[in-house]
Amino acid sequence: MVYMLLGTGFEETEAIAPLDLLRRADVQVLTVGVEGRQVRGSHGIVVEADITLPEMDLTDLEMIILPGGMGGVTTVRGSQPAMDALRFAWENGKYVAAICAGPTVLADMGIPDGKNATCYPGLEGKMGSAHMVPGVPAVRDGMLITGTAAGCSVPFGLALVAALKGQETADKVAEEFVIR
Repeated sequence: MVYMLLGTGFEETEAIAPLDLLRRADVQVLTVGVEGRQVRGSHGIVVEADITLPEMDLTDLEMIILPGGMGGVTTVRGSQPAMDALRFAWENGKYVAAICAGPTVLADMGIPDGKNATCYPGLEGKMGSAHMVPGVPAVRDGMLITGTAAGCSVPFGLALVAALKGQETADKVAEEFVIR
């Protein structure tokens, strides 16, 4: 199971584009409302999450995803159960993915330390001792996948698909999506 954490103020594109691509690749993924089922994004778009945080079952977790958006990041940081879920995923060898400001939450826990990563331009100083890779939409280093910003949501989503289903499936989804 793949879980995507949605905190109030999440960046809508960084959530919906990767979610769509994962589902096109037949990945079982659920959105998780950190503060409830109805979640308002950073641009006022309200999304109904599939489940709420207490409904997550980490026993069959494959990947956890954290979109950016400063409000969403603040919401996740303020939720001990959400932070515990991220930590659980990392400590149990599961994929942990974050985009934009999301990787800074992972940096709070030391997850990207010593690893290649990217984040929203200007937030590199909040990335601990990660090896920052500039000018790329997404970076995968082992079980860590990071993305740069909303405009990189599709390549980030395809990196998630490649990690879970292989590059051939990611290429097929990209072709069907008509990426030029």
